[in-house]
Amino acid sequence: MVWRNFGKRFRRAWQSIGLPPIAILIALLLGAVVLWLAGYDPLIAYRAMWQGAFKDLTAVTEVLIKATPLIFIGAGLAIAFRCSIWNIGAEGQFYLGAIAATAAGIYLGSLPRAILMPLVLLLGIAGGAMWGMLAGFLKNRFGANEVVTTIMLNYIAIFITGFLVTGPMIETKGLFPQTPRISENAWLPRFLPPTRLHLGFIIALLLAIILYILLFKTSIGYTIRAVGTNAEAARYAGINVQNNILLAMGISGGAAGLAGAVEVAAISYRLYQLISPGYGFDGIAVSLLVGNNPLGVIFSGILFGALRSGSEVMQMNARVPSVLVLMIQGMVVLSVVAFGVYRAVTMEKEE
Repeated sequence: MVWRNFGKRFRRAWQSIGLPPIAILIALLLGAVVLWLAGYDPLIAYRAMWQGAFKDLTAVTEVLIKATPLIFIGAGLAIAFRCSIWNIGAEGQFYLGAIAATAAGIYLGSLPRAILMPLVLLLGIAGGAMWGMLAGFLKNRFGANEVVTTIMLNYIAIFITGFLVTGPMIETKGLFPQTPRISENAWLPRFLPPTRLHLGFIIALLLAIILYILLFKTSIGYTIRAVGTNAEAARYAGINVQNNILLAMGISGGAAGLAGAVEVAAISYRLYQLISPGYGFDGIAVSLLVGNNPLGVIFSGILFGALRSGSEVMQMNARVPSVLVLMIQGMVVLSVVAFGVYRAVTMEKEE
């Protein structure tokens, strides 16, 4: 019995720690083959990628900046996924959070910094949570599949953003599809000068820790996980399944909305038509890579931030076309998701 339990723990540890690097390695090897077939030297390309992510302090902080929204989104998605709710709408929730934060930063800009800065973040949370809970409500009330509704809500959120930045909220000059800058009272402070690293990264770390404690150390987290394991058994045990679905979607959407608010308050200082380069979709892989563990999302988020930052430098320095760069990134995401599904199925069979 002791050896059986030890073997089970070893397999789970291997699946959590060993499989993710293997998934990434396989993707990079396949990417090397694609680069070679396209006539590019994989060693030069990957050397440029490495230097782009870890060459100096500025490069490392840029990785952390790109990891920040992924940590927010991945940690939130871990809550939804643990409840067996496939929230594919973090992209739209990110946009709603950015919209709410921008509106507060522009129209309430006269408020003192001590009030406006936290208000911008709170409204970002509220915007994302509302968008996430809307999908939860549709699932509870009409049985609508959350995968379909969250994907549709992504498009609606992006279209709303496009309407606002080309119409009601467009900057005074009206030359570009963007809003005016938010008030400086809403800006998140930066540290470690002369880099752009900002307070949002610290907030992302704190959120991941808080959500880990919520999920694994509280009764609320227990009920969320119980619903995710077996909704019918949870209902029979007296757990309100519908409330937990709404709660999980609210937390998940709120975290994505906070990511959007931080992006506005710390990086862009305004709302753009396409303010997200796909953070909401990358966040899915970030969460799956660590088995939907909010604490592990910190490391997977930094990893994906390094891939994103390094890929940009690979494109510039190694002259690799953007199409191939995006293809390699896509291979990494697909490989991670595939191994994540394999791990989830394996663990389910063992239980």
